[in-house]
Amino acid sequence: MWVRSSMTYRTSFVVTVFGNLLVTGLDFVAILLMFSQVDSLGGWSMPEVALLYGLSATAFGLADLVLGSMDVLGARIRDGSFDTLLVRPAPVLAQIGADRFALRRLGRITQGAVVLGYALVSVDVDWSAQKVLLVPVMLVSGAVIFCSLFVAGAAFQILVQDASEVQNAFTYGGNTLLQYPPSVFGKDLVRGVTFMLPLAFVNWVPAAHVLGRPYPIGLPEWVAFASPLVAAVCCALAGLAWRSGLRSYRSTGS
Repeated sequence: MWVRSSMTYRTSFVVTVFGNLLVTGLDFVAILLMFSQVDSLGGWSMPEVALLYGLSATAFGLADLVLGSMDVLGARIRDGSFDTLLVRPAPVLAQIGADRFALRRLGRITQGAVVLGYALVSVDVDWSAQKVLLVPVMLVSGAVIFCSLFVAGAAFQILVQDASEVQNAFTYGGNTLLQYPPSVFGKDLVRGVTFMLPLAFVNWVPAAHVLGRPYPIGLPEWVAFASPLVAAVCCALAGLAWRSGLRSYRSTGS
């Protein structure tokens, strides 16, 4: 229904997608402005940072397209309309993901993919079959990890009834964090997003292997291929959190 609604006015849809592409592209413009003043950022060159940016932005864009509507859950809980989703013969999570589904988010994916394409062409890497295969693995695993964050954030919203901005701090904030090399952050933060909230497996850890760079906290080399496993664990934990949140829901009484 939402897709048909978006496509009713084709010109408006195209303009909206293009506007979304330009707005999300401002993040990369900020990086370009930095490199107009410096030759490297934390020891990483422009193409290397562009690779981090493209991987993170594209993976997040895919997750945002599928589950980006999770932030409306808090409003549904407050006004009581969440109860109507519980009695429909369809998974609640699928209904929330489809709620106000916005095709305009394709602009974010397109913008991230363009930067990623530039980075793959420009970066100085001795490509092997292993490294080439790691790129799509990073995109899929990264999208699953971000989806898990969206679902876990939605479960938290059920518990506290209004926490969309807390969720956004980890989803949108995590995407922004990963667009910069880990060497510009303190080691405690890098450890936190590696072992506690494993966002580093979206791009930092596997991209370090692709670029031939040592990871800042000295992880073994095989960890670069652990992104699918980390994504599966995150997905399982998010599913448990979601089911727990649904069981604890007590309605608004209205």
